[in-house]
Amino acid sequence: MVRRSVLFSPGDKPALMRKAPRTGADTTVFDLEDAVAPGQKSAARAAVNEVITDPSFDPDCEVCVRVNPDNRTAIEDLEGVLAGDPRIDAIMLPKVESADDVYELAAAIENLEYELPIIALCESAQGILSAEEIAKADPVVAIAFGAEDLSADIGATRTKDGLEIAHARQHVVLAASAADVNAIDTLVTAIDAIEYLKAETAFARQLGYDGKIAIHPTQVSVINDGFTPEPADVEWAKKVRSAAEEAESEGRGVFRVDGEMIDAPLISRAEGILERYRAASEN
Repeated sequence: MVRRSVLFSPGDKPALMRKAPRTGADTTVFDLEDAVAPGQKSAARAAVNEVITDPSFDPDCEVCVRVNPDNRTAIEDLEGVLAGDPRIDAIMLPKVESADDVYELAAAIENLEYELPIIALCESAQGILSAEEIAKADPVVAIAFGAEDLSADIGATRTKDGLEIAHARQHVVLAASAADVNAIDTLVTAIDAIEYLKAETAFARQLGYDGKIAIHPTQVSVINDGFTPEPADVEWAKKVRSAAEEAESEGRGVFRVDGEMIDAPLISRAEGILERYRAASEN
């Protein structure tokens, strides 16, 4: 599925949770981790459960809940939010450092007689180094890169150009691609920095990311636009596909489109553009 924008909403704010799916985000994450104070975890679980079991709650986006990273608290989170008949599509696990972390959470979900895919957050030094095995874990459908937590973990200073996270950022997208799962880029903390968000989204798309985390509804449309192919790119991709079909019927491996020599890698790129365009059009 398409996950261009992944919007976080605090798990202890029912009004915001009800609004989040109407922002246009492809995925909405009700957060029980960082957005909730330690003493409010129980109340937040109840609030999330109340929202996602309400018969009037009928979102047209993916609904995800981010649990806490330690297994005991994560199980308490699952028990709280999965009671009744919740409208939920996935679970997000933060601070994942190994495939075992994923399978441990998957087992807890199964023990509650649910089968839900997992979005894994790689946001520590060990998590980045283990990103390949994490992405390949069976329950994982996407991995997300967390630059802020990673910087804190390794003692890096965050900068606008992001050189301090460049290697880790690219490592995550490579791991996701190798496992054929979605790669979700890190957030932009400055909510009003729209031009910076546009640039960061464009750069993430260039790296090969499929989507980006949003922390405020105003960021959603910017991110969606950034991960939706431009009309000129779609037109080029359609020409390539048409020419590829003609070349295949004639037994030719390479051909030209608008003076450009096209071979297998560019055909694959064109198909990817068309796939993203179709997915975005359906949302």
